[in-house]
Amino acid sequence: MTTAANPRPRNIRLRKQSRVLELEYDDETTFALSWEYLRVYSPSAEVRGHHPSQAVLQTGKQHVGVSALKPVGHYALQIVFDDGHDSGLYAWDYLYKLCHEEAGLWQAYLDQLAAAGASRDPETQVLHFQP
Repeated sequence: MTTAANPRPRNIRLRKQSRVLELEYDDETTFALSWEYLRVYSPSAEVRGHHPSQAVLQTGKQHVGVSALKPVGHYALQIVFDDGHDSGLYAWDYLYKLCHEEAGLWQAYLDQLAAAGASRDPETQVLHFQP
């Protein structure tokens, strides 16, 4: 049985047509995480910073692709995105968290975008002018 103490998936599939990373765990649960979700929640210092106050809101990632998956030892997965981002190491426990907290994390991301007047669409740039 998979638990937070043993979060390593037994199967990982990169689904190019549906643009998701599919993670299947020993307890038969399967999660499909969108590439955009994985990109905006990259565990890299470039995205998260070294402190929550240093986090950088990721915008324009709606159509980001994944060009490669690379296992890192027995503890993580490196995801190489087509926008050049490849510095995040997705430890098994972090991927497990992303699976189980997807709805709340995704909504928090959408709320941050809205508050910043930003967009998921790379073709959209929002300009704000003060009167």
